[in-house]
Amino acid sequence: MTLGTVCVTAGFTGLLSFVFLTVAIATDYWYIIDVSDSGYDYGKGWEDLNSHSGLWRICEGRNACIALIDPFSEEIQSVPDSQQHLLFMQKVFVILLPLSLVLLVLGGIGGLISSMVNGLYLLLFTGSYFLVGGALTLAGICVYVAYSKAAFAIVKRIYGDKLFDNIHIGFSWSMVLACLSCVLEVMSGGLFLLAAKLTASEHQEQSAVI
Repeated sequence: MTLGTVCVTAGFTGLLSFVFLTVAIATDYWYIIDVSDSGYDYGKGWEDLNSHSGLWRICEGRNACIALIDPFSEEIQSVPDSQQHLLFMQKVFVILLPLSLVLLVLGGIGGLISSMVNGLYLLLFTGSYFLVGGALTLAGICVYVAYSKAAFAIVKRIYGDKLFDNIHIGFSWSMVLACLSCVLEVMSGGLFLLAAKLTASEHQEQSAVI
């Protein structure tokens, strides 16, 4: 692969990573609860009892979406101490994931400049920058997974395990997009590091000729 091809591919994967993470953060299909196969008689259509949630709100059936409690507001004072760890995890992922999005924008600008200048150290910095951004995105995703499992454990402890027999609970396509964004971000970082290696090789060849 030529240096130009590597830089273009790195920029394209970085752009895809930004698009996927933007869509993931803006949508509400990170976590779903589907009761359609439960077999229970709920007295109304099961579609009204299905729910899906994102980073900011939860949507139930055909009803309007309801915002999740703001972990930075004064409302958290009414939350029991046993559930304070959920608010802490919520604070972490609502900071890390949008921060990763901002870092992607800055990384894209840095990648464009380093590719145009063809500077070795700029390419090394950009590649490392994208790898750090990917690590932050992964950390945010992992915290969200831990948050979801902890919240579900609390609900099961309150209502019992039997209520959730044959109810499908899991992660959905918004989470998949966030994971793809993380992978693409790491790939972009690796490609920029490869571009730095190719640039270093070109400099060595030029020095040898001189």
